[in-house]
Amino acid sequence: MADDAVAVTDLVKRFGRFTAVDRVTFSVRTGEIFGFLGPNGAGKSTTIRMLCGIIAPTSGSGHVAGFDLFTDSERIKQTIGYMSQKFSLYPDLTPFENIRFYLGIYNVPTAEWPERIEWVFAVTRLSAVRDRPTRELPPGWRQRLALGCALLHRPRLLFLDEPTSGVDPITRRHFWEFIRQLTRQGVTVFVTTHYMDEARHCDRVIMINAGRIVAAGPPAEIVAAVLPGRPEADLGDAFVALMKREAP
Repeated sequence: MADDAVAVTDLVKRFGRFTAVDRVTFSVRTGEIFGFLGPNGAGKSTTIRMLCGIIAPTSGSGHVAGFDLFTDSERIKQTIGYMSQKFSLYPDLTPFENIRFYLGIYNVPTAEWPERIEWVFAVTRLSAVRDRPTRELPPGWRQRLALGCALLHRPRLLFLDEPTSGVDPITRRHFWEFIRQLTRQGVTVFVTTHYMDEARHCDRVIMINAGRIVAAGPPAEIVAAVLPGRPEADLGDAFVALMKREAP
């Protein structure tokens, strides 16, 4: 649809003889939180890297933020925000220096730098440690800083690759509260995770295993379809049941 932030059809990624992503088709509506769920090695990170223009798909078709996935990868990179699974900032720099570095990378006009810097420190609650080496910060604080840097150029589409991996439950809760605030401002959020309990924050989810989509839709609808008659079941229960069906 024309108002979709992401739309892909039969997307494939092969590495030699190994097929990491196998003909996935889905769309992400503008302004929603869209979850891409599955176990480690399911193809989540490979998919998100294709959508972000980092690696080229093997075949298929798609558009991200209105740009063609095959011919406009550089324009996609300039338009979206991306927070990788692995911490991507510079540990020897301070939070202030990291923010200033990424302002330059994103070509944010220098006149906007003071406002953008203070905004990031306000939303990440890291003002008190702005001049400490980033390597000294707890993992959850570093993740907050990475998210702030991904938002410096005010993207309308944000990709988050397992953003809460390795952080404590309180930090995870605060993180999701902030994500919900972003969507109220019209930002579309595409998030990958292997934490099934986090799916309750998503408007719709796709569940993927071995590179293939095994379920799609609102979390409650997936649970009801996979485990009818079990009102106590959650998405984790549904995923386990789906994996058993998929097993040889």
